Amino acid sequence: MLILIKLILAHLIGDFLLQPSSWVKEKEKLKAKSPKLYIHVIIHGLLVMLLLWDLSQWPITICIMAAHLIIDLTKLYGQKKKTKTRWFIADQAMHLLSILVIWLIFTDPELGIHSFFQQPKNLALITLLFFLSQPTSIILSNLLTNWAKSIPSQPGQSLQNAGKYIGILERLFVFSFIATGHWEAVGFLLAAKSVFRFGDLRKSKERKLTEYILIGTLLSFGTAMLAGLIFLSISN
Repeated sequence: MLILIKLILAHLIGDFLLQPSSWVKEKEKLKAKSPKLYIHVIIHGLLVMLLLWDLSQWPITICIMAAHLIIDLTKLYGQKKKTKTRWFIADQAMHLLSILVIWLIFTDPELGIHSFFQQPKNLALITLLFFLSQPTSIILSNLLTNWAKSIPSQPGQSLQNAGKYIGILERLFVFSFIATGHWEAVGFLLAAKSVFRFGDLRKSKERKLTEYILIGTLLSFGTAMLAGLIFLSISN
């Protein structure tokens, strides 16, 4: 676990502390022809070696550098002006995933990536987290479609897709609280959301909107709670 923490620390330092904005702009402009891209990858390798402080771990360093280069090139050639935010999130997620995979493969022969996915608890965790994101958003959206048509639209009153991302985040929070045994935090989160929503509902004076939000919230929280209970059942 100590090695994993060091690898993540090296990534954070290399990507956010030792990468000037001018380098980022040059990489976006020149892509694979940018010298800063390769300097950036080398810096990541040096940071890994420095933090691990063990020359015998050179295979980890090489794999980290290669994975970082491939992921950065994928982002540079895939992103557009309108999709920069999405690609930034995807880029960081892929970096962290690659670090996790490399750590699993090299740190313990008995704890390989194949062994990791063969454990029901780990596979259930990944599956449930994925289910609580986009799939649940689509399911709830379809369940609430008929009621949503009865709600008067208010264009420009909210951020684009903000409701979807709020729902995903709240479900992940609820799931993590239940998985770690902190049920009281679920109540706190529900109360906090109710407080923030109270002002909107009071101003709207629209009973249909109140009922729609209540149904959506209960379905979202209920799905996350059920997923948490399933995970606890599998873990035990």
